[in-house]
Amino acid sequence: MIIIADGGSTKTNWCLLDDSNKKIYFNTEGYNPYFVDSEYIVNSLKKGLPSDLPLEKITEVNYYGAGVHNEEKAEIVEMAMQKVFPNAKVEIGHDLLAAARALLADQPGFAAILGTGTNTCVYDGEKITHNIDSAAYILGDEGSGSYIGKKLLTDYIRGLMPEAVEKLFFETYKLTPDEIMDNVYTKPLANRFCASFSKFVYDNNVNIEYTRGIVEEAFDTFFKNLVSKYPDYQKHTFNCIGSVAYNFRNVLEETAKRYEMEVGKIIRSPIDDLVVYHIDRSAKNPN
Repeated sequence: MIIIADGGSTKTNWCLLDDSNKKIYFNTEGYNPYFVDSEYIVNSLKKGLPSDLPLEKITEVNYYGAGVHNEEKAEIVEMAMQKVFPNAKVEIGHDLLAAARALLADQPGFAAILGTGTNTCVYDGEKITHNIDSAAYILGDEGSGSYIGKKLLTDYIRGLMPEAVEKLFFETYKLTPDEIMDNVYTKPLANRFCASFSKFVYDNNVNIEYTRGIVEEAFDTFFKNLVSKYPDYQKHTFNCIGSVAYNFRNVLEETAKRYEMEVGKIIRSPIDDLVVYHIDRSAKNPN
């Protein structure tokens, strides 16, 4: 039995493949090793995994995760997975590699993530060959859910929201500026907190021009500061994974067009395409 997992900062999508390639899907929370340790991951998985999952029978775990930028961070996740799946061979990969494999399979091209966070790369069909660091949610992550949420929260705290939007925001969340500051600066997982408000941007219908402007600025900054910094970026199609990319696809396509980049594949989650990738890989390398 094999498990493939795509772990974002907010949610992890899992797929169990049995010996006949029957697929069983389930979800847990996300585990970014910049914000959580191995013990946290283990305890969360014990609570979040299906109670009937045969942990002892899992022979292979292919986990792709946000924040797995180096060996130290990968080890945090690997130690947790090894404890939960004691008989499995565990492979830890970056969520950007998952995006590239899901979007491009074994073909070279450009791949990006626009979810809670942001990432981009050029992929040669096997590995990532060029990556400009997104600098995470405090310093960068332009275009992401956390970036969009931060802009919304800043406007709310400063009293810059249109009156109707401010009224709807308070009715929806009942948050004061002080409570927002407390969540961002003293509580854990501030990136996830900020990103959660991108849903309000998507749902708002009292002043669409205002919230659309936030998204347009976020995507323009994403292309200006990240995408357009890749050499010959316009020679690639723009392929992207993530809830923000999927939900605001119309704005994203317009932004790509302005930067003279043809849009390729945009999907919410890589898990289905990742499963296909691993099935194909196992067929090609049965041993």
